[in-house]
Amino acid sequence: MSKAYVPGDVIIPREDIEKRACEIGRRISEDLAGEEVTLIGILRGAVMWMSEILKSVDLVTRIDFMAVSSYGSATESSGVVKINKDLEDSIVGENIVVVEDIVDSGITLNYLKEYLLGMEPKSFRICTLLDKPAGRKKPIDLDYVGFEVGNVFIVGYGLDFDQRFRNLPYITSVTEKR
Repeated sequence: MSKAYVPGDVIIPREDIEKRACEIGRRISEDLAGEEVTLIGILRGAVMWMSEILKSVDLVTRIDFMAVSSYGSATESSGVVKINKDLEDSIVGENIVVVEDIVDSGITLNYLKEYLLGMEPKSFRICTLLDKPAGRKKPIDLDYVGFEVGNVFIVGYGLDFDQRFRNLPYITSVTEKR
C-alpha cells in the first residue's frame, strides 16, 4: 500500500506571495527601464509565480518556457539535468529573466545558466519564488528572491510532490497522512 500525503500548515500565505511578486515585478521594470525583457518560466512549477510577476512588469515583455527535469518523482535532485522542452524563440541580444519556483541544490539552475548564456542574451537574471540555501550543492547568484525557506520539502503555488498540490494558493509542506 502506498503512503498518502496531505498539506501541512500554511508557511507563506497567498497575500504575501502576491505582494512580493508585485515588488519584484516593479524591480525588474526599474532595473531594465527603457528596455524589453523576456521572462523564461521553468515548467511546470514556475507558472503561477511567473503570472503574478507579469502583472507588475511595466515593460515590453515576451514570455517563453522551458521544461527541465532533475527530480522525477523523488524529493531530492538526481543531479542529472535533462531539457524536456527548449525555448521557442531566439534570445540572442535579449534581456532575459529566468523564473523558477524554487532553487534548492543549484544544479539545475547552474546548468541552465550556462546553456542560456551560450545563446548570447544581452543580460541574464534569475528570479525565484523560493530559495532554499540549506540544500545548495552548487553556488548560484539570484537576482530576485521571493522568500527564503528552510530545509523542508515545499509544495503549493505551482510546486508539487509527484505532480500533486500545485494548485494550492499558498506555500506549505506535506506530511504523511495518519
